[in-house]
Amino acid sequence: MEEKAETEVTPASTPEINAGVRERVALSQGLGGILGVKAGMTQVFTEDGESLAVTVIDLKPQAIITQVKTQAKNGYQAIQVGFIEKKAKRATKPEQGAAKAVGATGFYHYQEFRLKDSEKLDGLTAGRVLSAEFLKAGDRVDISARSKGKGFQGGVKRYHMAGGYKSHGASLSHRQLGSIGNRADPGKCFKNKKMAGHMGYENVTVQGVRVVRVDLENQLLLVHGSVPGPRSGVVTVCRTVKNT
Repeated sequence: MEEKAETEVTPASTPEINAGVRERVALSQGLGGILGVKAGMTQVFTEDGESLAVTVIDLKPQAIITQVKTQAKNGYQAIQVGFIEKKAKRATKPEQGAAKAVGATGFYHYQEFRLKDSEKLDGLTAGRVLSAEFLKAGDRVDISARSKGKGFQGGVKRYHMAGGYKSHGASLSHRQLGSIGNRADPGKCFKNKKMAGHMGYENVTVQGVRVVRVDLENQLLLVHGSVPGPRSGVVTVCRTVKNT
């Protein structure tokens, strides 16, 4: 019995898609914004010859504007961005339908950048790609991402508790929490008591990270400071909300 050849859904044909090049635009309104992938760490040398440790954020996966939301139609202003395109065989029919308008077959990650009602949406149209041109070396940025997941952890690792006595006689109780409440009154453990539980995999924002270099040709962003999340994790870069 002959096997049927697998067919893929062809994206909507537009001049931008057929040319293979999407027009880039910088989200300079408000705090700006762009998405990237945490690629790892390396070092660069300053003009004084000092070695500087930097984190590399890869901007080559395109952050494509999939929808522009307006005050009149949606009640607020924002742009919706799709990041890291999916192959057609891995995308569901609703995903393919939602991304068809911008000539794609689906995205692994969607995100919105909220804008003030007074800000103009000049140049921000569906199908364009966000650029890092709103940043330059020396700027301070806020970087948001999902932190590394640690699974189920005890109180010593999760909250840096001291644990029990390490001396003679303290058998099998070195990393126990100890007392977690009173007796008959109140007869319960209070809510938000620090105990063992799931650790990590939370939305984390690190503020005031310094931009060392913006390489538009190779689509790389080098920053000096902490970047949350594991390698290959999706990170959001915006101008800092604090003037440091």
